[in-house]
Amino acid sequence: MKHSTTLVAGLLAALISTSSLAAPESQDPIKITTHDWTGQIVNSTILGKLLQKAGYNVEYVQADYIAQFAGLETGDLHVATEIWETTGREAMDAAVATGKVVNMGEGGMQAIEEWWYPAYMEEVCPGLPDWKALNDCASEFATAETAPLGRYLGGPVTWGGFDDERVKALEMDFEVVHAGTDAALFAELESAYQRKAPIVLWLYEPHWAPAKFEGSFIKFPPYSAECYQDPSVGINPNAAYDCGKPTGPIWKVSWAGLEDKWPGAAKIIKDYTLTNADMGALVTKVDLDGVSIDAAADEWIAANEAAWSKWLAQ
Repeated sequence: MKHSTTLVAGLLAALISTSSLAAPESQDPIKITTHDWTGQIVNSTILGKLLQKAGYNVEYVQADYIAQFAGLETGDLHVATEIWETTGREAMDAAVATGKVVNMGEGGMQAIEEWWYPAYMEEVCPGLPDWKALNDCASEFATAETAPLGRYLGGPVTWGGFDDERVKALEMDFEVVHAGTDAALFAELESAYQRKAPIVLWLYEPHWAPAKFEGSFIKFPPYSAECYQDPSVGINPNAAYDCGKPTGPIWKVSWAGLEDKWPGAAKIIKDYTLTNADMGALVTKVDLDGVSIDAAADEWIAANEAAWSKWLAQ
């Protein structure tokens, strides 16, 4: 009798939980984009799993970070979880201006993306983190391939960021060499740091690297929208991008038709957030501890039911 009572209570609890979720408006797949860095893939995976808990059909689609906006405008893609203020704001604003893409709000994280160097480089390059001091020490960062120019290791070309334009505009004695992948970028940092070898490279937060390695971001002339848009503004009157990168929120965007077709899903997407601490822990699990992306997403979901249960409530 006790077992029977327990079973009935469990079934009632399941029914109550299920009844709090509205039926999905369509079983067509909601297509969520994934890119070429760990954090964004984990982020998209968590959102996808939460939408599946709400009964929606989800499909993950590998897409280029900037080029994805073409698919979002046509409705071939539906949701992008990470548009960084630092590198994607111009593309996002242009897409939103068409009326075919919607800004779904901040994703909860604050972004920094900039040139970064290990603290040990201050011994051979006094004056860091000032960008002029870095340029004066360019030869200290040279490699056999770039000498006499210093080498700046940028992110994959698909990330944008205007590093090539910045080097030209500020007349820096550096050559930009783009890493092929996110993994290659941080593998090279790990190797250089262990050997105390010269390196200056693209680093971003939220990520595990700024916590694991001691170092600093380069201080370029302060960012302004005008610096990016008007060549006459800034140190070089003949070139744009003669300043540092912006900082700010990481945004979520969607195809404009998503809210009409899947209004319940749209609410979940708008409410869904991760913090910098969340993301730092997730990327550490995957990149350093060898946890799979699926497992890391499942662990976060198991530990944060109090938050996501409110997002899923209709």
